[in-house]
Amino acid sequence: MEITKKVVILGQFGVGKTSISRRYLLDIFEKDYMPTLGVQIKKKVIELPSGNLLSMIIWDLEGFATVAGTRASYLLGSNGFIYVFDITRPFTYQHLDEEVDFIKKRYPQVVFKVVGNKKDEKDSIEVQAYLDKKNIKVDAFVSAKTGEGIQELFTDLANTFGT
Repeated sequence: MEITKKVVILGQFGVGKTSISRRYLLDIFEKDYMPTLGVQIKKKVIELPSGNLLSMIIWDLEGFATVAGTRASYLLGSNGFIYVFDITRPFTYQHLDEEVDFIKKRYPQVVFKVVGNKKDEKDSIEVQAYLDKKNIKVDAFVSAKTGEGIQELFTDLANTFGT
């Protein structure tokens, strides 16, 4: 049996959404930054532990200053959200509590992962301490550049879709 799930990658400009997507889908990293305009949609089929196939339709969205600024039509029908912030740029996570609240209130049934990117450039301990004070759970600290944590992030997400 094949299951299809829509996964949307959200976050501000330049946090590494496309790099994370490309690392997962193609196992490549490109140093040159090219902003995403609109949305890029890709598909990856994986086998779940149950033996079922999961077709993940990954929507890599352009960056917005806030999730509220994201086109609602991009978010409709989503089964999973990956919200990415840049651990080297505090302004990308200073209002993370508000972003998380916005998403969870409007899409309570959607699986939601909070991810700090660029682990290769900065130790995540300081960022985690800051977010702990705001009572924000980070699901993973990853590096799109080195690939650290990327496969595990998507595998964990896929496994939450189950069956």
